[in-house]
Amino acid sequence: FARMLEMPLLEPADFQEAKDLTKWAFELSEKVHNIVMLRSVTRMSHASGNVICGKTPKKIPQARFVYDGPLTDPLRGPVISTPVGLKHKLQQEKLKTAGELFEKSSFNKYIGPAKPQLLIVTSSACFLYSKEAVSMLGMQGRVGILKLGCTWPLPEKLLKKYLRLTKNIMIVEEVLPFMEENIKVLAASYPKEIGVKTFYGKIDGTFPSIGELNPDMVAEALTKIMKVKYKTPPTAYARELQKVAAVIPPREQTFCSGCPHRASFWNINAALKLDGREGFVCGDIGCYAMAVLTPAIGFHTVRTLHSMGSGTGLASGFAKLDMFGFNKPVVSVCGDSTFYHAVIPALINAQHNKADITFIVLDNAGTAMTGFQPHPGLTVSAVGETVPAVDIGKICEAIGAKVEESDPFDLATTTKKISTFLEEKGNLKVLILRQACALSPEKKGKKQYEIKVNEDLCLGDDCGCNRLCTRIFRCPALIWDKTKKKAVVDEVICAGCGFCAAICP
Repeated sequence: FARMLEMPLLEPADFQEAKDLTKWAFELSEKVHNIVMLRSVTRMSHASGNVICGKTPKKIPQARFVYDGPLTDPLRGPVISTPVGLKHKLQQEKLKTAGELFEKSSFNKYIGPAKPQLLIVTSSACFLYSKEAVSMLGMQGRVGILKLGCTWPLPEKLLKKYLRLTKNIMIVEEVLPFMEENIKVLAASYPKEIGVKTFYGKIDGTFPSIGELNPDMVAEALTKIMKVKYKTPPTAYARELQKVAAVIPPREQTFCSGCPHRASFWNINAALKLDGREGFVCGDIGCYAMAVLTPAIGFHTVRTLHSMGSGTGLASGFAKLDMFGFNKPVVSVCGDSTFYHAVIPALINAQHNKADITFIVLDNAGTAMTGFQPHPGLTVSAVGETVPAVDIGKICEAIGAKVEESDPFDLATTTKKISTFLEEKGNLKVLILRQACALSPEKKGKKQYEIKVNEDLCLGDDCGCNRLCTRIFRCPALIWDKTKKKAVVDEVICAGCGFCAAICP
């Protein structure tokens, strides 16, 4: 995207750089009068670490919107896309200015010998993988590493300087061979300055073109290219690791104890089975995406899962296949955060086109999957201000949809409402299942019920349900006691929702 849109691209290698590059991205944006893209990779986004903060500026810059020039003035004129030729030329000039600043940036650095046998060019978390791999192999005196924090436009002068040092170049980067392709173009454009090189990367198969990289993959590539043997950890150490791994309990993906989504999908499954027409669910992005997994985790309820807002659009399309003999009930689910972010346009389209779908909002009062960031359905903004909440039900009613609400922990009522909606023919029907996330600040530590299994009433394997509670429902707080051969509740993690009592035969 950065290359296509001709905008500067920065890639942090660690937590400190993530903080520092973000600050510099704003400064760079001010200098070049353009958007600056900051790219993070999975390992960076799903981890945390300490950073050193700089001084907080005493004077807060004043926001401004300058619009006092003619149409042809790209900086002070109206903010529009025309004239295209002039704007495109300016965009390229901005990129050129950014490239000149990249040449002197401290976020690009080289570590290694003056004349390496192999040069690694890398960016983002792959810099850490490369450093670790070189250290593991004891090749600090033979392999150099050029880390680029500024990857588009490429700092050409800097690259020319280090590409000259050796014939063998290995490019280590995540996912697409972005740097590899552009560095090869650079080398082909300046053959006299850079010389003939042998490149190793994703294009020649040194690294896979899909998935993440790691230090072991970089080390394996180095051993093949440099023709050295990697000393694996001692056998005794490997045996100890196997012993530890054998006793570690498995941590499968699942809904948390007391998660309202577990109850919601149990209700949806029950209603679809009672309906008997092989209806299915189109899902969306959130914690509830786990309902697409195996029956033991998410009951295998969701059958499509693509991107935020896609579930309702797909469901709307499936529902219009009735003209071709399609008569299965179609259900769409999304969370409250996703509803505000991406679902409303698809919902309006479904209502406008008379799509016969049951749309279920799993409203757990927060953006639970990524850390409870505020959304428009809450009365507190991202900066802590008290703000008016935008009601999901009123939005749905405003477009003409039939709207009802229910508590997912109320098994009988919720299943009945879903069943009724499945049977009704006609337009869009909306059911909002409201129950706060078990991990939300308002609920954490609070239990609606104190749940215990009555051992005198629990029949264990003689129940005839084939351990429905621990084998199928599988709330983490429900445990099968092998000694007593009965279900028990782990009171430490039980959230007290009471739904397990409702599903017990």
